[in-house]
Amino acid sequence: MDAAENAIANREVAGLTQREIVLKRFLHHRAAVISMVVLGFVIIGVFSGGAFSFGPIHYPGWWKYGINDTPPLTQCGNGSLGCPTMSLWPKFLGGHGITIGEHPFGQDDIGHDYFALVLRGAQRSLMVTFIIGFIAGTIGTVIGSIAGFFGGRIDNALMRFVDFLITIPSIIIGSVIGFHFGNLGALFLALYLGLFSWTGLSRLVRGEFLKLRELEFVDAARVAGASNRRIIFKHILPNAVGVIIVSITLLMSGAILLETALSYLGFGVTPPDVSLGLLISQYQDSFTTRPYLFWWPGLLIIIIALSINFIGDGLRDAFDPRQRRRISLKERRRGGSPKADA
Repeated sequence: MDAAENAIANREVAGLTQREIVLKRFLHHRAAVISMVVLGFVIIGVFSGGAFSFGPIHYPGWWKYGINDTPPLTQCGNGSLGCPTMSLWPKFLGGHGITIGEHPFGQDDIGHDYFALVLRGAQRSLMVTFIIGFIAGTIGTVIGSIAGFFGGRIDNALMRFVDFLITIPSIIIGSVIGFHFGNLGALFLALYLGLFSWTGLSRLVRGEFLKLRELEFVDAARVAGASNRRIIFKHILPNAVGVIIVSITLLMSGAILLETALSYLGFGVTPPDVSLGLLISQYQDSFTTRPYLFWWPGLLIIIIALSINFIGDGLRDAFDPRQRRRISLKERRRGGSPKADA
């Protein structure tokens, strides 16, 4: 039965390019698609809304307040100051309707608009997340590939170095890096953290290469005269890309949590710059009296971390050849695939 189902699956994807097959599989993962939309909305919103500077480039953003503006504190109905002006409670249920107001997330003690602070904090946290993911993903993939493919002394030397780094808790490495380089800004903090966050990924890639290098298609490539470089990049690496992508997404979601922890402890992003972790640290004492100063950065951290994890899960399924039969069976239960009907 399995052989027949695999034959049907192979016929259904016949004529499609590898990119089309991967895209088709990814779009079948609803959680990943929804997470990509949510993450895209968050990225576009925070980088277009708040002022953003990168070298000579400066974008003012569509939100009217900056992180240094201190407008007068708004007065709430209960007599308190700086409460949120946003209302999503319908009028027919006794609310004020959908209104945004001057300060949708409220204000801090001085009068800073908290919406502007959250936008800037999300910008910095996202920047740290993606930079760490790129640097650590590149280093971990290269080190793991070399160790797993060549083995022997090269493998032993690289893995002993990795074992040494793994024995040091990441929070300690991050604290030392944050203490010395956190005052340089989020960019330099992310660069240095990325140089020490690749160890787990390298071990996973090494294990995948050790398994794949013994398979028949690698032996066939060697017999055909393919160089080591071609075998690594054209034959083994595409088959290990699922493990690599999932590991990088997990690393990225862990990176934003690491940045949050470091900033909360005072070793991450430091004032006058802002990050989501720093906002939680600065306003943790307001949790009982003004919880909205704690909710919004925490909610964004959860949304970003979960979205990245779900996207990674969807990409893993898309790149995994074993998912082909599962997708075709789902399509047949829904009434047949468009390819088969054609």
